Amino acid sequence: MRARMKLLASGLAMAAGLLTLSSALAPALAAPPAPSAEARASAAFDAALKNRAALRLFLQAMPKGGDLHNHLSGTPYAEDFLAWADADGLCVTTDVQPALASGPCDAPGRKPARGLAKADPALYARALNSLSMLNYNPGADGAQASGHDQFFSTFGRFGAVTESNLPAMLAVVREYAAGDHVGYVETSVNPGAIYDLVNKVRGSAWDGDFDKAFAALEPGIPDLVAKVRAEMDAAEVESDRRLGCQTQKPRQGACAVALGYQAFAVRILPPQVVFAQLTAAFALADGDPRFVGVNIVAPEDNPTSLADYRLHMRMLGYLHARYPKVKLSLHAGELTLGLVPPRDLSFHIREAVEVAGAARIGHGVDIAHEAEARELLKRMARDKVAVEINLTSNDVILGVKGADHPLHLYRKAGVPVVLSTDDEGVSRIDLTNEYLRAATEQGLTYRDLKAIARDSLEYAFVPGKSLRGATECAKPGKACEAFLGANPKAQLQWKLERDFEAFEAAH
Repeated sequence: MRARMKLLASGLAMAAGLLTLSSALAPALAAPPAPSAEARASAAFDAALKNRAALRLFLQAMPKGGDLHNHLSGTPYAEDFLAWADADGLCVTTDVQPALASGPCDAPGRKPARGLAKADPALYARALNSLSMLNYNPGADGAQASGHDQFFSTFGRFGAVTESNLPAMLAVVREYAAGDHVGYVETSVNPGAIYDLVNKVRGSAWDGDFDKAFAALEPGIPDLVAKVRAEMDAAEVESDRRLGCQTQKPRQGACAVALGYQAFAVRILPPQVVFAQLTAAFALADGDPRFVGVNIVAPEDNPTSLADYRLHMRMLGYLHARYPKVKLSLHAGELTLGLVPPRDLSFHIREAVEVAGAARIGHGVDIAHEAEARELLKRMARDKVAVEINLTSNDVILGVKGADHPLHLYRKAGVPVVLSTDDEGVSRIDLTNEYLRAATEQGLTYRDLKAIARDSLEYAFVPGKSLRGATECAKPGKACEAFLGANPKAQLQWKLERDFEAFEAAH
């Protein structure tokens, strides 16, 4: 009996020991925690990398924040321009590279745009090619010698229809953004009224005196701002009407897309005209909150652009000192070796940052050719000067893509980068396509792309404080609601985070 009790006690002790051991091991033996929603979305992204169509489907639905490098006149597709030319009674020239033109359309070398797709399908097809990069073939008869030349020449060929279709273009840019799950677009646009001020200096001499030039333009600034405000008010109302924003069935998502405008100067024009355009742009950005920044456009390799580059940067610096609150996003470094001599690759980005005071750089492709490039990269990283990366545009215009592109150089240096479209209609792309290229050609991960989408709003010129680090929104509540109500930038960022939650929950 005693032996039996001893054996039972021994067994109980062993059982207790095993129970204690199993209790201690329980956490280790338990199932691992479920992956986060972000991790599941990342895994779905990795799986989609194996199939381009699946990746496109994934990225199309992914929230992308903002498109910060967008030209309004380059956003519509050629089909849009031809439809508006049809409605406006314009003509299509019968050249090898057809262009849109005003009437009469029964003159030799012209045909009516109205009904052209059915009346002359061959000319319609040629017009689609001429007004964009569609079917671009540098070896074909009459084709431009390079993608660069074809790209920039399209603007002159569809210019006749853009002049009277500002509302339609505003509607299209919002429509395309909504299809890409983009909530904000910063688009370059010069309303027609801006040229009332510019026309005052056409034909005048330029003596390089900034103070004198500004003094001559200053009296016309209040009238300019008033006229542009009225023009944009009317255009936005008509854009809303086209999208059905005030009806029971608004265009899906498009009415919720916010727009910010950048007024600009065309750098290939005479100095007095460029200065007048820049003055008008700064005045608008200072006087109308819809105009969030200033830019300078046109081919950077044009002989006038190259010869006057430093002058233009000084103009921008001068006006920036007069209007210190106005933000600059400047095309700089949209160049590559061979397109221009090496000397012209060595200073453009630096002068845009240091002389003009740019808060963002558009393109920045030639950064590796800049004098003291490493120091410049450090400065851009320190001052958070973001770079707008346009992968398709850089490929089509400059032939720079894949490992030749400086995207990773910027990221490694800590310089903020965002992905943007440039001229999506001319290139026949959308922002999803740029995210896809970033994934397949640049090797960016889902988390990389998510960070870029967030940065697209962090570095947007939207007024107000950022959501990042905002203690008011550490948790939902009245303090957060008040903060969001007072800060449009934070509002957009808050919506982006909610969109990411919904997107990732679906995976």
